[in-house]
Amino acid sequence: MADLAPGAVPEAWRVPIATRAFVLTVSDGVAGGSRHDDSGEALAARLEQLGFMVERGIAADDRDAIAVGIRSALDQHVLIVTTGGTGLTPRDVTPQATASVLEYEVPGLAEAMRAAGRAKTPMADLSRGLVGVARQRLVVNVPGSPRAALESLAALEPTLRHALETLGGPFDHGMAADARPDLPDPGQTRLPDLEPPGLDDPAGTGAPGATAAPTEREDPWRDLPRSR
Repeated sequence: MADLAPGAVPEAWRVPIATRAFVLTVSDGVAGGSRHDDSGEALAARLEQLGFMVERGIAADDRDAIAVGIRSALDQHVLIVTTGGTGLTPRDVTPQATASVLEYEVPGLAEAMRAAGRAKTPMADLSRGLVGVARQRLVVNVPGSPRAALESLAALEPTLRHALETLGGPFDHGMAADARPDLPDPGQTRLPDLEPPGLDDPAGTGAPGATAAPTEREDPWRDLPRSR
């Protein structure tokens, strides 16, 4: 993939256009209107570049509210991504809420996210995010900062399409197209390649090159409860 422009999407990674995904932002601050949902916006933009039709929701840092948000999304979406609440504070309860919904975990994908983060900072090991399956849908927890959230998603992108197909997508096990009305016709046109801002330049400012290693307080993988 070395010849791909930063942020470009290989054709093999694209899902059929309009495959449905849901991004659930878990944050007291966003739920209360005191913080902008930067992570939810960033994740939705990237998922759309992969071919997904994305809807978004918000939940406070409350185990029941998070579980309800995930369960509600299972009805219409094959991929649910939560952002926020994966750290070690008492208010970081997203993994616990997610575990109450999952039928089984996919630990290799969760560890792939942590391994990708670990290449940048040891703080990635403090993220407790889960990846698992409920009702043939894939549920993914990523951290609450935009950069760490996008890095986590990037770690899954090479296998994401195949994972969804394995769970009952339109190409797997000879399943009839009308057996999964929440999935689009695989023959539909895919989205063109788009080039989002690089992970080191999430605002799209054009700043060159990789940034220096973040300081402890700037490290996005710490997932601290910054004014949620």
